[in-house]
Amino acid sequence: MEQHAYRVLLFYKFVRIEDTAAFTAEHLQYCKELGLKGRILIAAEGINGTLSGTVEQTEKYMNDLRANPLFADIVFKIDEADAHTFKKMFVRHKKELVTFRYEEELDPNVISGKRLSPVEFYEQLQQDDVIVLDGRNDYEYDIGHFRGAIRPDIDSFREFPEWIRQNLSEHKDKKILTYCTGGIRCEKLTGFLLNEGFSDVAQLEGGIVTYGKDPQVNGRLFDGKCYVFDERISVPINRTEEDVVIGSCHHCGTTHDRYINCPVCNLQYVCCEDCEDEHHGFCSETCREAALAVPQS
Repeated sequence: MEQHAYRVLLFYKFVRIEDTAAFTAEHLQYCKELGLKGRILIAAEGINGTLSGTVEQTEKYMNDLRANPLFADIVFKIDEADAHTFKKMFVRHKKELVTFRYEEELDPNVISGKRLSPVEFYEQLQQDDVIVLDGRNDYEYDIGHFRGAIRPDIDSFREFPEWIRQNLSEHKDKKILTYCTGGIRCEKLTGFLLNEGFSDVAQLEGGIVTYGKDPQVNGRLFDGKCYVFDERISVPINRTEEDVVIGSCHHCGTTHDRYINCPVCNLQYVCCEDCEDEHHGFCSETCREAALAVPQS
């Protein structure tokens, strides 16, 4: 088996952190000295991060973080990589680990949905009369999702409360299965659903990335790729003969799953190689004209 020189870590932990400003500053300095790159959010409710580094750097980071009693049992999801998947290192202090803006406090250590292993989730996906809710944004759904899952018509996670009230309120007696990339958004989403009176709520523990690595399910029933928030943009999940591409090119509509960034508006969109060449990477004629209008130095 090929040995990769780098790793990507994905992790979170809901735990009370005192003096978050000091912890944030110290953690940033530590990560920079270690040579890591990525994004870590620190809040009074815990830590949420994804970063890249060499095998040695990431191993030290995991060991050092677990040496802190607050994070002794933190779970790391590990991907192999050939190089850094981030350009810089950011550690930021935030009000919430995931921006939800719900009017009531949601502590996943107190209230959250039942946690399902990949095998349990796979089995329940195939049950009748189950509602499968994608806990991510619409553009993440569009490149890959579980078969039969509901596509949320939202641009940001904070829109979920209103969207659910408008679209799912009549189904409070149904079984609801939720999933997201690594599990953290479902921690808040399932708590919200329970608070709103939904009676049977469960979440995929470890998220899509854990599901794709499970040796028993091998990503079955997940179509397309999983969007990730680093320079890889997407990663494969379904590792069986059932794997399919479900994305479509923004310009020509052909089946594709390759994301690029518009150099003007920074829109991240699916685009085939031919259309990238034809449109010079711009998502629209408006962006192309805006680029041409900028004086060249």
